[in-house]
Amino acid sequence: MAEPIEPFHAITISGVAHELKSQGRSIIHMEFGQPSTGAPKAAIAVAHQVLDTDGMGYWESAPLKRRIVRHYDEAYGVKIAPEQLILTCGASPALVLALSMTFKPGDRVATARPGYVAYRNSLKALGMTPVEVACGPEVRFQMTAAALAALEPAPAGVILASPANPTGTIIPETELAAIAQVCRARGIRIISDEIYHGLSYGEPTRSMLEFEPGAIVINSFSKYFSMAAWRLGWLLVPPDEAATARAYMGALFLTPPSLSQHAALAAMDCREELEGHLEVYRTNRSLLLQALPALGLDAIAPPDGAFYIYARVGHLTDDSLAFCEELLRATGVATAPGLDFDPVEGRRFIRMSFAVSTPEIEEAMRRLTPWFQTRAAERRALEAAT
Repeated sequence: MAEPIEPFHAITISGVAHELKSQGRSIIHMEFGQPSTGAPKAAIAVAHQVLDTDGMGYWESAPLKRRIVRHYDEAYGVKIAPEQLILTCGASPALVLALSMTFKPGDRVATARPGYVAYRNSLKALGMTPVEVACGPEVRFQMTAAALAALEPAPAGVILASPANPTGTIIPETELAAIAQVCRARGIRIISDEIYHGLSYGEPTRSMLEFEPGAIVINSFSKYFSMAAWRLGWLLVPPDEAATARAYMGALFLTPPSLSQHAALAAMDCREELEGHLEVYRTNRSLLLQALPALGLDAIAPPDGAFYIYARVGHLTDDSLAFCEELLRATGVATAPGLDFDPVEGRRFIRMSFAVSTPEIEEAMRRLTPWFQTRAAERRALEAAT
């Protein structure tokens, strides 16, 4: 029997949020990492046309793969072939494919803690062993070459994410190069989750392929391209592993949705509209960074990219799940408990997604400010009494 996996607690919070909404409550959804905007207008127009003219079926779009190949050349200066790309039903199946084809049950795979809940749970579900490396503020909550060099024995692999979920931190170019060097020397396979590429607020996002051509890369149309519900992503593998990846994809998932592939091809050339979304996130990020310290939330991971604030609330609680539910019921603002991302320290953290509209961010701050002030005053009174 496979090792049990923990639930995704943000889904529980979201369920409560939708229940409250059905009762007429005003809810601001900051619990999930999904853009509040829809797919680009041109992508939707193409989807309407295809629905009217194409019966569709099992299909992998050659034009879309060629367009992604061009993207890697333009964005990173990396040359790949269409055969190296496997289109998937979102990044989650791409992760399952990458793990299944690369490792065997019992293999140890390193991940940063805090990190995306699916890394730990997917490894466990596949009979592999997650090796969670504590990554605190001193390393900007990110995996480092030094940490990988110190692991004994060397893990079979490592999952990297830059920008990261839940923190939004980006691994600098020099550190990516150092990680690649350590992994080559120790025989550690790299899986690089680059789903938040395109979403950065200063330092550029670099692909691990620039430093390690043998890395396996995961990406998706869910975040930058604002197409979460279309369930389309890709897996990029070395040429000699493409046949294996394709066999796993066909056996486990067949093909991704045809309609999504048509729409995604159009979305890739909607940069002006998509960069407009990025500017909204930039504004939202700035508003939160200005407002949160006044709420007592001044221990925040540096949100270099993605659209998250990962904030310490340890002065108020050591049960982030109960804290997020209480916060939601009192204010109508849904957030994610840090417990999802870090089973050790996450009890004292919460994650807020700022991939919503700017008016929603402003309204969230109006609701959160008095609640946090009251909660802090109650905590101080309790401590004084004891």
